[in-house]
Amino acid sequence: MDPLALTLIELGAVVFCLGLLARLAGRIGMSPIPLYLVGGLAFGAGGLVKLDGMQEFAHLSGEIGVILLLLMLGLEYTAAELVTGLRRSWQAGVLDFVLNFLPGAGIAVWLGWGLVGAIVMGGVTYISSSGIAAKVITDLGRIGNRETPVVLSILVFEDLTMAIYLPILTAILAGVGFLGGLQTVGIALAVVTLVLLVALKHGHRVSRAVHSENSEVFLLNLLGAALLVAGIASALQVSAAVGAFMLGIAISGVTAHNATRILEPLRDLFAAIFFVAFGLNTEPGTIPPVLAWALLLAFGTALSKVLTGVWAAKRAGIGIPGRFRAGAALIARGEFSIVIAGLAVASGVVPRELAALATAYVLLMAIFGPLAARFVEPTVKAFRKSPRKSKSPEPPSLQVSTEK
Repeated sequence: MDPLALTLIELGAVVFCLGLLARLAGRIGMSPIPLYLVGGLAFGAGGLVKLDGMQEFAHLSGEIGVILLLLMLGLEYTAAELVTGLRRSWQAGVLDFVLNFLPGAGIAVWLGWGLVGAIVMGGVTYISSSGIAAKVITDLGRIGNRETPVVLSILVFEDLTMAIYLPILTAILAGVGFLGGLQTVGIALAVVTLVLLVALKHGHRVSRAVHSENSEVFLLNLLGAALLVAGIASALQVSAAVGAFMLGIAISGVTAHNATRILEPLRDLFAAIFFVAFGLNTEPGTIPPVLAWALLLAFGTALSKVLTGVWAAKRAGIGIPGRFRAGAALIARGEFSIVIAGLAVASGVVPRELAALATAYVLLMAIFGPLAARFVEPTVKAFRKSPRKSKSPEPPSLQVSTEK
């Protein structure tokens, strides 16, 4: 068969199936990410049917998907919000990093994957899925809850940590020396600082440069600017994803709102292809040997995320149900974890078993996270209402006051 025809047929079938999977995920109230990963596993190397025609397209589309994911994440925040969130959440952010980075790093060392594998798996288990967390908070009607700013502050801290972590990881995977690594990190920090300063003082000019009342012109300006900045960032040995994230931060106001609306369909399409592409490059046969480790990591890091959220919400004076809602909202892992594992596997420095462990882990967490967020409040309330042996129970007024 003609290669172009084969590519079009495979691509059309994959995109159509992605639509069916997204519809199924919506009906059962879960994120579509695990279903996309399963779809990639089914039709990749060692799967039911191997799709050879769309491999090259899937790789490039996956890169664009990552850029759009991080661009739109940046659009959610202004530079001022990032700085404020960092000031408010740095203690909880440090606790979050320690509790959730170390389990992944420890497992990698135990499995003999060395320092590089430890740094990669630590990042995979550390970073929560902002996309899944935002969707869960919105779907459950918790945007106005008192614990929601706490959750968002921790997510912002994680995003800022990624802005430093990803350049370090890129340098390590590229095999540069110590001085070269310091140079890469220095460039990354300088770029992040410069963009934050520009966004704080001249964000309106950046917004004006890409804005247009014509939706076609606006879309082309946004997409072109995102790809251009991502390419320049990559040339400077800074992650292309971080470059797109910082561009999103620099765009603010009405322009950011309109950009989110106009880019959302493109983001969903290319991000879905990215998750499928990751699954295509993972052999399903490599997952069963690491499934027990994935379950162990899932249990341990779900508990550590809940502890992080509970501690941060308690410091903010939020009642017990709100504390557990905050912790449960942080459980899910998704896009960033797969991005980290994808970068590592593409470099050829880490074993392919790492991709299998990351895939199994994200599948478990992307499924369990939304379910935990949905059912944690009824569980906590049922536990608090259970009969207790107490001579002086709390007055009803005090109980009500801690509900939010």
